[in-house]
Amino acid sequence: MVSAAFKSDSEFFTKGLSLIPSTFDMSNFTRAWDAGNFDRYFINSVIITVAVIAIVLFITATCGYALGRYSFPGKKLFMAVLGASIFFPLEFSIIPIFQLIKEMGLMNSLLGIILAESGGGHVLFVLLFASFFRAVPKELEEASIIDGCNFFQTFIHVIMPLSKPIIGSVIIMQFVWTWNSFLLPLVLTLSTPELRTLAVGLYTLRGENIVDWTGIAAGGTIALVPIIIIFLFLQRYFVDGIAGAVKG
Repeated sequence: MVSAAFKSDSEFFTKGLSLIPSTFDMSNFTRAWDAGNFDRYFINSVIITVAVIAIVLFITATCGYALGRYSFPGKKLFMAVLGASIFFPLEFSIIPIFQLIKEMGLMNSLLGIILAESGGGHVLFVLLFASFFRAVPKELEEASIIDGCNFFQTFIHVIMPLSKPIIGSVIIMQFVWTWNSFLLPLVLTLSTPELRTLAVGLYTLRGENIVDWTGIAAGGTIALVPIIIIFLFLQRYFVDGIAGAVKG
């Protein structure tokens, strides 16, 4: 894909299997960025992804904290329902999500996409947090209470700083899923092309009779760069988080 992004159309079709372009053509990136409206799509993707990660982190961390640290009536049933939700694919729930966003008056808006993307059980993240919080010594909570912290202060100032590996893992995985999400942004922005994300924007480069393959390759490369950057910065937390959860 990266190699094709630097090739001309003629070279792409005549020497499609060669990895090194004869000449590095930057016009594909310019065409994808300007003519393909990738500048606007990029901003939309950043806004949606950052907002979704913040919401998902809050939901899964608080839910994992309650499941990992406390016992309450119906906990086993809740865990069973949460685990069963893994078997329901996104396509199964797309119609209820569409109806819900429509009834809330959030169709064709970034807020509607954000709420749709951040909804769901996020079972993997909840279980990661619950497994990690379960192993945190109770003495830390008791010490914070003695120092005058309430429930939320203990959670924010004591427990959450300890869970940086899990937070890094959640950020990476949710970033990849939201950044590459296609179905929900497509369905919720059918009549407002200016609100599309990069993944949906790539699809617009494919016409009915002509497909801009080099433009699609350039757009895919543009969309890939942020994922690589995020992973390089957070890979240590990702590895530590997965290893710690498996150990726990």
